[in-house]
Amino acid sequence: MSDVAVIGAGPAGLMAAEVLARGGAGVTVYDAMPSAGRKFLMAGRGGLNLTHSEPLPAFLARYREAMPRLAAAIEAFSPDALCEWSEALGQPTFVGSSGRVFPKALKASPLLRAWLRTLASGGVKFAFRHRWIGWDEQGRLQFRTPDSVCAIEAPATVLALGGASWPRLGSDGGWVDILQARGVAIAPLKPANCGFTIDWSDVFRDRFEGQPLKGVALSIGPHSARGEAMITRAGIEGGAIYALSAELREKILRDGQATLTVALRPDLAPEELSGKLSAPKGKQSLSNFLRKAAGLAPVAIGLLQESARVSDKPLASMSPDELAHLVNAVPVRLTGVAPIARAISSAGGIAFDELDQDYMIRRLPGVFAAGEMLDWEAPTGGYLLQASFATGFSAGKGVLKWIAR
Repeated sequence: MSDVAVIGAGPAGLMAAEVLARGGAGVTVYDAMPSAGRKFLMAGRGGLNLTHSEPLPAFLARYREAMPRLAAAIEAFSPDALCEWSEALGQPTFVGSSGRVFPKALKASPLLRAWLRTLASGGVKFAFRHRWIGWDEQGRLQFRTPDSVCAIEAPATVLALGGASWPRLGSDGGWVDILQARGVAIAPLKPANCGFTIDWSDVFRDRFEGQPLKGVALSIGPHSARGEAMITRAGIEGGAIYALSAELREKILRDGQATLTVALRPDLAPEELSGKLSAPKGKQSLSNFLRKAAGLAPVAIGLLQESARVSDKPLASMSPDELAHLVNAVPVRLTGVAPIARAISSAGGIAFDELDQDYMIRRLPGVFAAGEMLDWEAPTGGYLLQASFATGFSAGKGVLKWIAR
């Protein structure tokens, strides 16, 4: 029998290939890039956050509306199972202070190298520079290579082509039109864990681009997040922003803008902050006074001044109570969503109603899908990789059942 085709050499595809090979199937992994795991390596550049250590119910809740659809896969290949798998590859893990789980080597490259060696020793073959372009009239998979177009027969196929973020690393969303032409329902791909655009003044932009707002609390409506946000030339990004990116994005797509509320000193009660700001200013400049009395960094003071500029009410004209209120409720108007090519991940994808319980696309018997191609999103913190590994694991198991039938 010819090999099962796995299309996409990221975490979901490689995990499906491992499950298939261990189940006795011949496997060839195809990828448009010259090597495997390009985006996986990028994700590990600042420390590979494999998964998270929080209790499973809280972990699953991170997947929001998709939680009921992903729960079985994540329970089948859980965070604990992922850590055991990493250790079996010679890459033991540790839990960081935030609860995030990393390999002790921190980088992605040692884990990926060990994984690829294991796959190769298990008989998995690789065909790089093979861009999938659909099926021919005989139902064979078609690939464009640097030299030609080739057709491949496969008893089953796992599609693990990623979303549409960081397209230069391979996931460009080019599969959407192919599957839609076959009647597969696909939610539009949108940026997730992304930055947002803001009309900063030239003065603020030039002075504070690249500087972090540390220890802030951000909110939109009932949703809030604590952490850090980075001022960019075009707007704002960073971990706390990513945690709210779904709510911010949907508000902007619906209304054309969104107001983010920033608390610069979230641990200070209004009365305490007002008391500090009621102290005599003396001959200090307002910026110096705010720095000393309220403990604000220059970038935080700059953000207050931006808000005052927009509202046309100078900071110097505010009472201590008004200033205290503003410090922990700075309104920042977001005007747009950063491009999907710059997002950490993407939302949208193949609707779960198109899949059976084994991750097979109902309209395309023998064709399975996994990873970021599916319609789910999650915050950073290990949740993205966990779901990619887990759905690849379940899709691989599903193919083995399909072949056995």
